[in-house]
Amino acid sequence: MTLTTVFQKLPGSPGSIARFSPDLSKAMLGVAGVLLTATVTAAPSIYPTGTTRYDPTKAFNSFVLFTAGDNIAHLIDLNGNSIHEWKDAAGHSTLIDPTVNGGKLGHVFVTLEMTDGIGTDLVPGQVSRRVSKTIGELDWDGKVVWNFGDKAPGGAAQQHHDWARLPNGNTVVLANLVHPVKGFKQKQVLDDVVYEVNPAGEVVWKWIASEHINEFGFSPAELKLVRNADIADYLHVNNLKVVGPNHWFAAGDKRFDPDNLLFDARNANFIAIIDKKTGKIVWRLGPHYKAASEEQAQPRNVPRPVDQISAQHDAHIIPEGLPGAGNLLVFDNQGLAGYPMAAVPRTGGSRVLEIDPVKNEIVWQYTGEDSGGPAWSFRSTHISAARRLPNGNTFIDEGQSGRLFQVARNGDIVWEYVNPYFRIGKDKLTGRATANNQLYRGQPVPYEWVPAGTAHSEKAVVPPELSQSTPLPPGP
Repeated sequence: MTLTTVFQKLPGSPGSIARFSPDLSKAMLGVAGVLLTATVTAAPSIYPTGTTRYDPTKAFNSFVLFTAGDNIAHLIDLNGNSIHEWKDAAGHSTLIDPTVNGGKLGHVFVTLEMTDGIGTDLVPGQVSRRVSKTIGELDWDGKVVWNFGDKAPGGAAQQHHDWARLPNGNTVVLANLVHPVKGFKQKQVLDDVVYEVNPAGEVVWKWIASEHINEFGFSPAELKLVRNADIADYLHVNNLKVVGPNHWFAAGDKRFDPDNLLFDARNANFIAIIDKKTGKIVWRLGPHYKAASEEQAQPRNVPRPVDQISAQHDAHIIPEGLPGAGNLLVFDNQGLAGYPMAAVPRTGGSRVLEIDPVKNEIVWQYTGEDSGGPAWSFRSTHISAARRLPNGNTFIDEGQSGRLFQVARNGDIVWEYVNPYFRIGKDKLTGRATANNQLYRGQPVPYEWVPAGTAHSEKAVVPPELSQSTPLPPGP
């Protein structure tokens, strides 16, 4: 039974509730918020965290997994209750599908150990940065049942952003490789590499991005910009997914072989598929798109040819059995990226795009305007994610603000949650305390993924009407 099949058995049906813009819904729930002192954050000092709205009859009911600023992988229900926790040394835990894991429930990928990268030894151009030394698979009880790191090139995994278990029991790991590349201005490049690692933690296959640079669609002038980039992290690949079964391949399109791997390069504004057998790029979207206006809103009519994507995250083929199966779903951050830098609307927001990967057409999209707000009311210029749900809703991680929500196809928000687990730190210049609740990636988790008998709640959370919101009492 696949995760998709498990999802389809869960309760929930498409529908809608009264529309509110994301920012307005937060404001009218301020009385239930958490107080952060004005010296801690430049954002509003009183605002809600946890579940701020929830219609169990219209949301798709499930768990949600994410790692927060407290370096804990949290599994919550849609009421925000903590269901389970795993220690995570980094910030991107990922569930493991039981169908490729021997039927084992409740297993996750996490980072087990970090190490310091000094200067160009591990991370070029940075004096001090933490990198992953060991990654691993934890069972429901937190026991390490698989790990990778000591047998990695250089003795450290240097994994970043993504990983996935394969049907053959191996694991694909997205990692960094620091090495000189001929023709680059940087003496050492922070390259992106994919390792296939067996259960013994040994690398049995690898793919190095710089060896395929002429397959990424750059013109000679663009390639010159890439090679002369001021940063060693010239591609910044932030996503790696197994293509998975799909109707394109079933109809004879070999580019979409289920064993192939899909990735996106944030800094270079393209998405591509690697042929697992040859290592060649066999499908690509970008880096060239129809130009966007800097002053006017992006078009919203669909279907239409794909227009300017920039700094994207979490691209993947929607799995079989879900609405839109076979299409590409991607969180288009609309951040600054590209060679040369892409022109994006100055006052625009982010977008979630569903794309026909054969016609290269946008067939559905979500923006802040679809929920009744301005475009910039939905905006995350870095991190973030989006996943299709069995009832047609889309799960969205607006990572920059630590906001997770479900949106119906018509734009109605039927569940919303604001991350209450902040990373507390100190500003190096001023010494002020800082708080950051951003979320790299949240992901929906079916009820059947956990051991039987695990409790959860499905209680409605109804936000008050704007006219019924209660003002805060005056200060002393």
